[in-house]
Amino acid sequence: MHQVLYSMFSQTAPEGGGPLSGPLSMPLMMLLMFGVFYFVLWRPQSKERKKVESFRQNLKKGDRVWTQGGLIGTATQVEDQAVYLDIGAGKVRVLKSFVGGEFKEKGEAAEPAKLEAKK
Repeated sequence: MHQVLYSMFSQTAPEGGGPLSGPLSMPLMMLLMFGVFYFVLWRPQSKERKKVESFRQNLKKGDRVWTQGGLIGTATQVEDQAVYLDIGAGKVRVLKSFVGGEFKEKGEAAEPAKLEAKK
């Protein structure tokens, strides 16, 4: 077993080096890694963050929302920095920055505009 591992690790690269063995190979690989990081991680998170912030700014009375603390309720009054939620057992005041988004029940229909577009 050790002889097999030794023979694998003792092999050297061919003299030509291959297409990615020049002085630009490292910057090219770094650029490729940054591109993947941007399109897979950073860009989708940025879009989602903008969407949630837009929802918070356009929050109005009657919207069903969920909070980052796990509460689900209906907005009864909206202020500059806070919103009053009716959670069934009473009303609570929550900062807008802790509103996570619109609450939809499982299996609840999509927005009517989206349904009409599919027809």
